[in-house]
Amino acid sequence: MSLKPVWIYIESGIFLEAKSFGSDGTRVGEIVFNTSMSGYQEIMSDPSYAGQYVVFTMPEIGIVGVNDDDMESKAVHASGMIVRNYNKEFSNFRAQGSLDEFILKNEAIGICDIDTRFLTKQIRDFGAKMMIASTEISDKNELKKILESFPRIEEVDFIQEVSTDERYMHTSGAWDNIGQKYNELKDDAKKKIVVIDFGVKRNILNELCEAGLSVEVVPSDFNPDDLIKRYEDSNIDGVFLSNGPGDPMFYKKEVEKIKKLIDADIPMFAICLGHQLLSIAHGHPTYKLAFGQHGGNHPVRNENNKIVEITAQNHNYNVPESICSIAKITHKNLFDNTIEGVDYNDEPIFSVQHHPEASPGPHDSKYIFREFVQRL
Repeated sequence: MSLKPVWIYIESGIFLEAKSFGSDGTRVGEIVFNTSMSGYQEIMSDPSYAGQYVVFTMPEIGIVGVNDDDMESKAVHASGMIVRNYNKEFSNFRAQGSLDEFILKNEAIGICDIDTRFLTKQIRDFGAKMMIASTEISDKNELKKILESFPRIEEVDFIQEVSTDERYMHTSGAWDNIGQKYNELKDDAKKKIVVIDFGVKRNILNELCEAGLSVEVVPSDFNPDDLIKRYEDSNIDGVFLSNGPGDPMFYKKEVEKIKKLIDADIPMFAICLGHQLLSIAHGHPTYKLAFGQHGGNHPVRNENNKIVEITAQNHNYNVPESICSIAKITHKNLFDNTIEGVDYNDEPIFSVQHHPEASPGPHDSKYIFREFVQRL
């Protein structure tokens, strides 16, 4: 594999040349950084990263290759990945191919031989910015012109790009390290839920099943009246609102549908984007963080028992403090004291900002899935 030149322009005015692997072409995205030490394949296949370039602070990427079992969705949704040192030689007993082959197959751009520490500090100090990378165009002014004419991440309906087209049943459980496979679950779940797919990660579905639920996944253009009738007829016991990409304030149609589910008193649990959409549906608009929270080492305090959990995070937006007027704060981020979880007053609804399913990341918060089952 020979590395190719790639040119990068960031809206702050930074122009860089680096090397590339994976796909050729020109792609625009928002640049963010992720501090996870492992799990690059899971991160790249997480639908929540649609429309973003991910800078990995871990300097060595590609060492363990890729495999089908670690996919969080069917494809790579990020615009590309930016790494300090790409390792074309991989060594892992589970590997089925190289990262280069994986990125090429999924038509994303891989960028390497670049100072990722510099980029991370730029994002930290000046916030997430839009950027363009190209293996075809080397002229700074031309790249700038294309970037300025391209829609910003706040203006794109990414949910339509990543949501399922058809309903389906999810039946696999959590990963078994000893058996090296996902648990095969018996069809004897006593409680049934519907997952609204805004860009759901596979491991969220695995953990919902592992907790003892029958899981049906439906597209983001779901009919709320249908779900309400099914709940009233005791056909389902609750609804889960998934993670997903983009600016939550953009998704007005989805918010209106969620309002109907709230008014119907359907038990609900939500993670990440779903958590944010619930806040908006309750009349509390979200706001954008300076550079977001992306990584697998973020301390979160459970406000109910004061235990600190190390969590996985992936979000650029957050719910406001004003939500305290209608909900109890259940979790707080100890890095920046932002809200990580809420339990709505007098409603069978709760949600978290962090990712209790991890993948990659720690498993301190997996109990939240069992809590959902107990509330149904």
